[in-house]
Amino acid sequence: MQGHIAFSERIYMVTSRDVARLAGVSQATVSRALSSSRNVSADTSKRVKAAVESLQYVPHAGAQAMKTRRAKTLGVVVADMINPFYSEQLDELTKVLDAAGYRVVLWNADGAGHQDALNAIRDRAVDGVIFTSATDDSAELKAALDRDSPIVLINRIIDGLECDQVTSDNHAGGVMVADYLIDKNKTCVAFIGGSEKASTSRNRGEGFMSRMTERGYPIPEKLHSHGAFSHEQSFQIMSDLIAGPHSLQAVFCANDYMAFGAIDAVRSHGLSVPNDLWVIGYDDVDMASWASFDLTTVRQPSREMARVGAKMLLNRIESPELAMQQVVFPCELKVRGSTRTPS
Repeated sequence: MQGHIAFSERIYMVTSRDVARLAGVSQATVSRALSSSRNVSADTSKRVKAAVESLQYVPHAGAQAMKTRRAKTLGVVVADMINPFYSEQLDELTKVLDAAGYRVVLWNADGAGHQDALNAIRDRAVDGVIFTSATDDSAELKAALDRDSPIVLINRIIDGLECDQVTSDNHAGGVMVADYLIDKNKTCVAFIGGSEKASTSRNRGEGFMSRMTERGYPIPEKLHSHGAFSHEQSFQIMSDLIAGPHSLQAVFCANDYMAFGAIDAVRSHGLSVPNDLWVIGYDDVDMASWASFDLTTVRQPSREMARVGAKMLLNRIESPELAMQQVVFPCELKVRGSTRTPS
């Protein structure tokens, strides 16, 4: 008679008590060692970490949050992820935050992302949030700051908002472009901007147009426009400009992604960049140097801005009493083939 043997399998979860037993210390010492407390010696910390690796112990996030009143999770709100600028910044942000032991939750600003992120702060689901695309009219953001929530803005400066903010000198970048074009005898020019509610587009346009006026070449109203930071909209605006009555020589776009749309529009009309029209962007994303675009652009240190913003948020969480900071990075004009005169 053939018998059947039933096996009972028990799943065993490794606990901090197991780590303490293997390392020869107390559970309290394990907790202090894993939180990088200064009260734990280097030798003890080394033994605890060796035990953690040997047992493949993973601290329970919920229990840690109850003890520290922190979720060890941070939120990042980004705009259009198709835009390579945001993907580059997100890559840098996650590197810094991950190294600090935080998980990252990502929200899309184009939907209900801003509100969802602020709700998460209110509900203590995250310890803080980085906004990469905040606008001047965000009442919810101001309300969250009134509750002293840890928030950092990257790529934006909103006057009167009491939070840490990081950006580049967008106004100076616009001035640089104007001086460059005038010095190269390109004076019939246009500006294609993003939303006027975004400080980046507004300041770049103001710097550019005010400098053109200052040097005697004001830009007609029909040659500057604002809309979405999108390839599609820039393509359409550029197409309309080409079909217009002006003998346009150059166009400055509020970011590289829009500049790519402008270049594609020029080519779709059987024209050439730079032979028929010059195009300039802003950001200097990796794609700007690709041979297919070879884009002249205003370079801002986007990855460094992301690193600084991430560290500012970590510092804010650890020391809420710190004075608010506003960091503005310098920018530079990177000249490439989209504005070179053929030899």
